[in-house]
Amino acid sequence: MDKDNKERKYLKLFLTTFEISAFTFGGGYVIIPLMRKTFVGKLGWIEDNEMLDLTAIAQSAPGPIAVNAAILVGFKTGGIPGALLAILGAVLPPFIIISIISFFYQAFRDNKYVSLVMSGMSAGVAAVVIDAVISMAADVFKLKKVLPVIMMFIAFILVQFFDVNIILVIIAAGIVGYIDYKARRKG
Repeated sequence: MDKDNKERKYLKLFLTTFEISAFTFGGGYVIIPLMRKTFVGKLGWIEDNEMLDLTAIAQSAPGPIAVNAAILVGFKTGGIPGALLAILGAVLPPFIIISIISFFYQAFRDNKYVSLVMSGMSAGVAAVVIDAVISMAADVFKLKKVLPVIMMFIAFILVQFFDVNIILVIIAAGIVGYIDYKARRKG
């Protein structure tokens, strides 16, 4: 890839993550399906199964999932410079928005219309999260492998019904995945 194409790709990566971050409310679980739609579907920079893997890593790594996902997508598409630009694109919009809100905090805090808008946005966020769960579950089923499907159901049951700490579930799933990987590699 020549220098001009690489610079255009870096600019596109920064602007894309900036735009996704600027117009996404509700945290990392909302940003992931938008990143998938953009980087897998629209731009074609990442394969669908790679995005599923990047999402799993972003969820299990410490820190905000949106930033973790931006780092991984940026690195996958543009190496270290891509990761740095994606982080900047993902972090700048909330930083700018929070900075502006901090100047008008008192007015926002007591405004009933702002409160109503925020309540309405939470319904939209719930819909996006449900969509992300359904599309990720569909991806797991498409693999046609029994272990990931079983692990998905066990993780849901443990967290939802038995109130098991999600960190323990992630660690256990990682161990099972590693054992499965090693077993498949030997066989």
